[in-house]
Amino acid sequence: MAPVAMRLAAQSLSDAQPVPFWLEDPGKPGALPALTGTEKCDLLVVGGGYSGLWTALLAKERDPARDVVLIEGREVGWAASGRNGGFCAASLTHGFGNGLARWPGELPKLEELGERNLDGIEEAVARYSLDCDFERTGEIDVATEPYQLDELHEMYEGIERLGLADGLELLDRDAVRAEVDSPTFLGGLWDRRGVAMLNPAKLAWGLKRACLDLGVRVYENTPGLDLVSAGAGMGVRTPYGRVLARRVALGTNVFPSLVKRVRAYTVPVYDYALMTEPLSAEQLASVGWKNRQGLGDSANQFHYFRITADHRILWGGYDAIYPFGGKVSAEMDHRPETYLKLAEHFFRCFPQLEGLRFSHAWGGAIDTCSRFSAFFGTAYQGKVAYAAGFTGLGVGATRFGGDVMLDLLAGERTERTELEMVRRKPLPFPPEPIAWAGIGITKWAMARADENGGRRNLWLKTMDRMGLGFDS
Repeated sequence: MAPVAMRLAAQSLSDAQPVPFWLEDPGKPGALPALTGTEKCDLLVVGGGYSGLWTALLAKERDPARDVVLIEGREVGWAASGRNGGFCAASLTHGFGNGLARWPGELPKLEELGERNLDGIEEAVARYSLDCDFERTGEIDVATEPYQLDELHEMYEGIERLGLADGLELLDRDAVRAEVDSPTFLGGLWDRRGVAMLNPAKLAWGLKRACLDLGVRVYENTPGLDLVSAGAGMGVRTPYGRVLARRVALGTNVFPSLVKRVRAYTVPVYDYALMTEPLSAEQLASVGWKNRQGLGDSANQFHYFRITADHRILWGGYDAIYPFGGKVSAEMDHRPETYLKLAEHFFRCFPQLEGLRFSHAWGGAIDTCSRFSAFFGTAYQGKVAYAAGFTGLGVGATRFGGDVMLDLLAGERTERTELEMVRRKPLPFPPEPIAWAGIGITKWAMARADENGGRRNLWLKTMDRMGLGFDS
């Protein structure tokens, strides 16, 4: 980073508050009391992020008489669900390319289910009056290098061959800059309907309210400490009590699963984001962005960015930090060297916004698995179900995961449970120090590929053949 660019980037961060912008909201609801004593229920949901909230809500929609309890270790939405960029994608497979590589025969069905899932989220936002700034404006994958432009054209042609290109539009340099103006943009692929923008914390808080209104009993500051068989059902111990339930759904994602054998399938990856102060009318005019799409560049080390309801720009991604040993720690929630790097990249993308300042800077852990998209399963003779490994696309896909868990707990054969994606798990990550070394080599190789026209070296090609990867 040049000294002048570094100095300007540092100045832009001088007032940034080290807290997630979304969670610093005066409308944030107060925490509900912790569980004390013994509760009994038909279904216990462990985890108060999107995965748990959608599961509880869908359970009550399927059977309003079902007695549902949800416990959350801190406060609803405080972890990944309140720290993400607010991109709610239809894709269940971490994008078309990943889905085609892993489930080519199922991809049309997976795309259809993903579209229906996003429609279901939009319908729930309306039905329950979820005040979360939901805007189905789509997303543009932008090319900032010539090879990325070629890859976007190849991807579009592959999607078109499968008859799945409805709503997609290739944009040349002038067309993409007419949408959002950056001198770094060479072209793009606009998915007009497959992604919505929203306020992620407000979505979590709205789902909490909807669950309460349907009769779900929610306990916050109530971590699940262990899981054991209890007669015909299951028991979960908490700090001040326990819950006895006929069935249990685990939505703990990045946090260590209560089913210990599941833990090897995920690792925490720390992702970081910046939020600008609101743009002036002149600054807004300089970038355009009238259609308010989400954007992401097409590099291996990619950025994601979007504009908020009050005309701020969220800018995140690029660094994906894996802590040795895979430990989730609050110390990792902030990384000034990454904030500085992100700020410098921001002004390289939008030089016309020089002088704009960042108001917030934060990070958080993502549950990553080796195939980049969720996996599912059951334990304790089908009395416990889990979904995890959403790898950064959980804002939308967790609702689908909730439906899958409920299908599995009911012992039902559905179009979801018949999917190879649901029936098969990814490869687990190896133990330390092999995981640390492997992830480090993979990150290095991905950076080299970005610097060398996207050419993947022998390491990355071998990882591709094995179905292994690392992403955020």
